[in-house]
Amino acid sequence: MRFILTGGERNDITQIEGLLDGLRADHVLADKGYDGGRAMAAIAASGAQPVVPRRTTTAQWRAFDATLYKDRNLIERFFNKIKHFRRIATRYDKLARNYAGFLNLVAALKCCL
Repeated sequence: MRFILTGGERNDITQIEGLLDGLRADHVLADKGYDGGRAMAAIAASGAQPVVPRRTTTAQWRAFDATLYKDRNLIERFFNKIKHFRRIATRYDKLARNYAGFLNLVAALKCCL
C-alpha cells in the first residue's frame, strides 16, 4: 500500500509514475480518472495490465476485465473506513508529515483488523 500526498488542487494522475515505481503486479485497478495516455503508458511500463474502464469521451476503445474491476470495491471500502477518523477526512493537520504519519497509522490499524 502506498500513499503520496498532493495539494488539494492537484490531480491524482500526476502521481501515477511514483505509485507504480517498483510495483510488481499482474493488474492495476483504477477508476475512469486514470483512463489517459499517461496512466496507460505508466501501467504498461510497470509490466501490468490496466483494468480501467473507458471514459465516454475517450475515442480509443479498450477492453477491460469487468469481473476483476469489481475487486476495486475493496479499495473504496478501505477509503471509507479510514475516513471514519475525522482527522483523515478533514485534513486538519497543517504539515504534510503529520498528516502522512497519522494516515500510515490508521492504514496499518485498518489493514490489521
